[in-house]
Amino acid sequence: MTITEEQFRRIEGCFPKQRGNVTISNLDVLNGILYVAENGCKWRSLPKRFGRWHTVYTRMNRWAKAGVLDRVFTALQEEEIIRIRIEALALDSTIVQVHPDGTGAEKKTARNPSDAPAGGGAPRFIWLPRMLAEQ
Repeated sequence: MTITEEQFRRIEGCFPKQRGNVTISNLDVLNGILYVAENGCKWRSLPKRFGRWHTVYTRMNRWAKAGVLDRVFTALQEEEIIRIRIEALALDSTIVQVHPDGTGAEKKTARNPSDAPAGGGAPRFIWLPRMLAEQ
């Protein structure tokens, strides 16, 4: 699912005007959004040809909140450029386990002061001597 420049010109009125120092065009952002939607990949896995993943994600998030994406997808349907169906799915985190890659950044490996052996501090455990029963 990619949009050509000729197809983009037909729906260009749905997008806000680009202002400031913009490095990625609205066409590239839209194609990046469609790539992620089609392949179901992570934003960080977005190919470099679409630009920085964070820029594409930020603009998509802004467009979603402003209703731009609703207008764009409606225009894509009306112009018969792409036939898409938008569905929402909610998953309860109590039944879905997170893959180890999705747990976030690597954890710190440096030892905490509390992990150090009890050299001069309070003992970590107390020995409780017990009498053995005589037989």
